[in-house]
Amino acid sequence: MRSGAEVARVLELREQGLGARRIAARTGLPLGTVRDWVAGRLPRRADPAAATGCPECGHPEHLFTELPTEYCYLLGLYLGDGCISAGPRHVYRLRINLDLAYPGIVDECEAAIRAVAPRNRVARLLRKSNITQSQDPSLVEVSAYSRAWPCLFPQHGPGKKHEREIRLVAWQWALVERYAKSLLRGLIHSDGCRFINTGRGGWRCPRYVFNNKSDDIRRIFAEACALLGLRNTFTPRAVYVSRKADVLRMDEFVGPKA
Repeated sequence: MRSGAEVARVLELREQGLGARRIAARTGLPLGTVRDWVAGRLPRRADPAAATGCPECGHPEHLFTELPTEYCYLLGLYLGDGCISAGPRHVYRLRINLDLAYPGIVDECEAAIRAVAPRNRVARLLRKSNITQSQDPSLVEVSAYSRAWPCLFPQHGPGKKHEREIRLVAWQWALVERYAKSLLRGLIHSDGCRFINTGRGGWRCPRYVFNNKSDDIRRIFAEACALLGLRNTFTPRAVYVSRKADVLRMDEFVGPKA
């Protein structure tokens, strides 16, 4: 009888891009068994003493409360500019679309994916923008495959995010309470910016703005601000942080995009 841990290990190696022969050589399992498992023909039962995998994705049991601060940053990027799509054999692809003009954000995104899913390969794919006539790529898609993405991002679902309900589950809020700065940084890096507001007589004042079509996601941004005592104001499509003291506070962990 094979254990759940063995099954989980094979599926992890498959997500890393290894073929059945290499997985069999690395784990010592029969090649036929490995081929069955990567094809989705999993054993119905495993040794209860060793079965510690997630019943949804087969990964080792998720320790959600122990996820690092990078998870909240990646959550912010996902809510703003990310999506999860299903592939063969119940493997999912997380994709974050970013502007090439900000290489620092692209690097930080890749580092966050590696921190959350350290065994999975991260890829970058250059893309052209649909809103400009230039033939040169101006966007980059940062992506990684995993069976676990729907477990890690339960907001995943059919349709556009602004056309369906988006709510954080209890364990996500527990992490946000601990790492609110990382979530706000990710949200601003995806769908927000810091800009200079000007007025009559040469008046100038920096502000932060978060733009998103989803009322729920804008509300998540505002609630994260509230956790840090940052005042914010709503408009139909945006949330602003304008008070001088609050802008200075956000400058400490966000600042201009780079």
